[in-house]
Amino acid sequence: MSTNSKAAQAVTRKPPAGAIKAYIASLTGTSLEYYDFAIYSVASALVFPKIFFPGNDEFVALILSFSTYAVGYFARPIGGIVFGRLGDKIGRKYVLVVTLLLIGVATVLIGALPDYSVIGIAAPAILVLLRLAQGIGVGGEWGGAVLLSSEFGDANKRGFWSSAAQIGPPAGNLMANGALAILAASLSTEAFLSWGWRVAFLASALLVVFGLLIRLKLEETPVFKAIQAHGDRPKAPIKEVFTTQPKALVAAALSRICPDILYSLFTVFVAVYATKELGMTTGNVLAAILIGSAFQLFLIPLAGALTDRFNRRLVYGIAAAGTAAYVPVFFLMIQDKSVLTLTIGVVIGLAFHAFMYGPQAAFITEQFPARLRYAGSSLAYTLAGVIGGGFAPIIFTFLYGSASGGWLLIAGYLLLAAVVTIVGMAMGRDPHVEEEERLLQESHA
Repeated sequence: MSTNSKAAQAVTRKPPAGAIKAYIASLTGTSLEYYDFAIYSVASALVFPKIFFPGNDEFVALILSFSTYAVGYFARPIGGIVFGRLGDKIGRKYVLVVTLLLIGVATVLIGALPDYSVIGIAAPAILVLLRLAQGIGVGGEWGGAVLLSSEFGDANKRGFWSSAAQIGPPAGNLMANGALAILAASLSTEAFLSWGWRVAFLASALLVVFGLLIRLKLEETPVFKAIQAHGDRPKAPIKEVFTTQPKALVAAALSRICPDILYSLFTVFVAVYATKELGMTTGNVLAAILIGSAFQLFLIPLAGALTDRFNRRLVYGIAAAGTAAYVPVFFLMIQDKSVLTLTIGVVIGLAFHAFMYGPQAAFITEQFPARLRYAGSSLAYTLAGVIGGGFAPIIFTFLYGSASGGWLLIAGYLLLAAVVTIVGMAMGRDPHVEEEERLLQESHA
């Protein structure tokens, strides 16, 4: 079933000349920023417990490290509020330049941060502050990156055009895990923990410069220009979202829960489970995540495009239900302790994630009117991230450590997350592109 009404289908708007450029800019920008976020995610599982939280019980050190990981998610709503408001008031372009700089600088400073043996308790304290800055930047980045590509593209194909920003996390994850895998394979364990991991963080400086060169050359989106021409920019977008769009905000936020938790399972916690429970090496796990992320690079835009042809909420909901059924199968599969089985399992798990994450950007943004899109989308994305991805690694670790069959509890956790996301699909609305088409037509009249 098509997601668009007959009236919307009657209006066809070819993407303007800047659409492809905006798609590339959205993809590359989020890829660079999620590279920064991803190297922190992997390091929080494999490196930080040893160098920033030494002297603790191994389990306690892991919890402390994952707590600093969670700080990034807790900070995202701050970025969503600050930059979401600015994005609807002054535009998408300049906000995206600021978010890129914020994340890049914080990541480079983490790479240069002395460890606990050098400056003591100040090391983890500064680490938390830098993680906070990363999270604020990511919280403001996502909404703008999605709008950058989708508002240049055809509104009837928003699933595909908005998927540009969704490719960023697996692309960034691919680069981050690739860099760390190469370093881990080419260095001794002592050298990797001493200075090798820092190289991946410091390399972010070069990536940020590249991203800035692309974003500074962009124009503002046609939709925001039309809003400006109508004099319809909101004075208090955050307040207006809470007072006029509560159902949309809840539906959009719930849609994030299952994919966020699933992604944390297959890119963060799997590193802990496979190395400690199955006796695999760090290189084995990183390779599996790399391959899974590589498949996501084309599965995410494919999933987005698929939901332009079939009902977006239905496809999304089926993927959430499939996730609930697959997670226990995954844990049973990998009990043979085979690297091949682990890799296949991670690839399938991240494929389920792709079929939710690909259309997620389109689903979330189309819950809100054009004039409130940046604020509404950012709030939904970041608030849900705290509940979903922020707590997930900590909850996984507690569930895993609570009983010999801890993976059964983890499977139950994913089942609950899938139900919550399906409720979000039921509450949400299908695309209403007539408003956007009318806005653009009137601005050219």
